[in-house]
Amino acid sequence: MSSKPWFRLLAIICIAAFVMFFRLGSLPLFDPDEPVYAETAREMLQYGDFISPRIYGDFWYDKPPMYYWLVAASISLFGDSEFSARFPSALLALGGVVTVYFAGARLFSNRAGAIAALVLATSFEYFYLGKAAVTDITLTFFLTVSLLSFFEGRYYLAYASAALAVVTKGPIGIVFPAMILGLYYILTRNWGIWRRLRLVSGALVFAVIALPWYGAMYAYHGLDFINTFLGFHNVTRFLQPEHPEGKLWYYYFPVLLVGFFPWTAFLVQAGRAAWRERHSADGAALSFLLIWAGVVFGFFTMSQTKLVSYILPMYPPLALLVGWYIDRALTANHRRAFHIAAALLTLLAGALAAALWLAGAKLAPALMPGVAAVCTALATMVTMVWWSAVRNGGRGTVVSLTVGMMLFVASLMTALLPAAAPAFSMKDFAAAFEARYDGQAPVYVAKFYRPGFMYYTGRPGIEIKAPEQIANVIAGTAGKAYFIMSENAYRKLPASLQGGLQPLYRQEDKVLLLKDTE
Repeated sequence: MSSKPWFRLLAIICIAAFVMFFRLGSLPLFDPDEPVYAETAREMLQYGDFISPRIYGDFWYDKPPMYYWLVAASISLFGDSEFSARFPSALLALGGVVTVYFAGARLFSNRAGAIAALVLATSFEYFYLGKAAVTDITLTFFLTVSLLSFFEGRYYLAYASAALAVVTKGPIGIVFPAMILGLYYILTRNWGIWRRLRLVSGALVFAVIALPWYGAMYAYHGLDFINTFLGFHNVTRFLQPEHPEGKLWYYYFPVLLVGFFPWTAFLVQAGRAAWRERHSADGAALSFLLIWAGVVFGFFTMSQTKLVSYILPMYPPLALLVGWYIDRALTANHRRAFHIAAALLTLLAGALAAALWLAGAKLAPALMPGVAAVCTALATMVTMVWWSAVRNGGRGTVVSLTVGMMLFVASLMTALLPAAAPAFSMKDFAAAFEARYDGQAPVYVAKFYRPGFMYYTGRPGIEIKAPEQIANVIAGTAGKAYFIMSENAYRKLPASLQGGLQPLYRQEDKVLLLKDTE
């Protein structure tokens, strides 16, 4: 990569744009989260109400409106499509990569910033969520800008970005900056910083941006909004597990191992080196980045509700740490660091390829060509990295990993995910339903499938949740009715109820059933 900063920035933008935008709208929206955000934005436009989010025509208190607003704007620009639903995430993912580049250049060196930007752009979880219609990239972008701005003394930008994070996903947008900065200032004994933080005027900037929507929602919906949004979606979900994996204290260790791939191979080395150098010239920045990543990881490890995407805000500081470390290793001609990384990458890529191969063989033969393409990309990347490590002492490793992950993205988006999409989306199933529906009878839809069903048919359906509720609804339904549920739920029904249902269509794990007692 050229030493000219403008060339590096242009190359980074081109690479990140390819990773984020390649075939962005080619896949259907994946259940259940992507259709929720797309449908809610669509209903904002439909009802002309940009304050109170709705889904299925009902008020929806799950998230603040920022991503809905962005998708609504995208739909207005590009039309109603999967591309429009995902465009804001992809654009802000690209913005996050550029932000990390400039931050790394200011904190360490131009080359460190460039490496950090490539690390972030090609980390598996970051680019995957950058291509998804969900809120995580938007939150991560605003948190990244806020935290870096606080650290570098651009306080009004920091407060404004924290406020936008709060309008994206709630109190976590200010809780994280407060926790991370507070811990950093305490551990570094930087007591004088409190006089420079512009707390009063900064709080005013924050309030002007963050509070109007919350005030409007309380004025319109009262305690129903407070109890549902703040009570359940923030406090209760932190204290009580919504999913069984919330009980696993080690949940985020394998998530990080896979999510930060392929740069996980440098992660332990970078963390150890940063800890040793915390009192060096770069020590303040290294300490801040370590605390930032550690607080995010620790917070969500303690949370009783866990999702893969929750730890995404720790990826920018990790990318900066890895960028700093690789730049340092190249400068010092530290060949051993790249040999260790190549060995770890081989193990990680081998494990990932084996897992994909076994999953593909178990789930469907149709997936195997896509799995083979992805495994070929991984093998190519590992070969290039070994060549760089052994032949060139590590020089070329960053390029090898970047090119390898671009091949990985290309194979993923052209071969594997299109073949897997019917198992994860309601799009084709919805079309099959429309071809069989009489246009009048009630339609009962399992909760997991309902957002996608609504998005692709425009019909809200009637939600059914637990298996026992499904049985009760079927038993209590007279006349003609349609039911959409998983094959597993269907098989668990009593034989007497199964006998009264006619399977009309099956796709992957989903089944369309008809009850007609007329």
